[in-house]
Amino acid sequence: QLQLVESGGGLVQPGGSLRLSCAASGATLDYYGVGWFRQAPGKEREGVSCINSRGGSTSYSDSVKGRFTISRDNTKNTVYLQMNNLKPEDTGVYYCAAGVWAYGWVPDDYDYWGQGTQVTVSS
Repeated sequence: QLQLVESGGGLVQPGGSLRLSCAASGATLDYYGVGWFRQAPGKEREGVSCINSRGGSTSYSDSVKGRFTISRDNTKNTVYLQMNNLKPEDTGVYYCAAGVWAYGWVPDDYDYWGQGTQVTVSS
């Protein structure tokens, strides 16, 4: 059973940076696409970024394109989300999710979810 644990969230000022990690255990991530989703208070969950199983394809929502970078290190069974130039509207709980050959923004395509990590962007 694949388990995912996010880390790296916190409080940061606008313009700052954070790197989120999504560490997998219980199985190898080699065959899983991984997505990052976020949910702000009172808002629906939205897809932020995703990466395919081999890491050759990545995608970003328009709201984070050019500021966030997703990457994966299959040797460490970990996926990262580097977030630069953070804005207050980036505030929310960030979740990583994994699905076999998954890619894209459809939550139902992802079978395993982490517990989330809080990101707060505020001065």
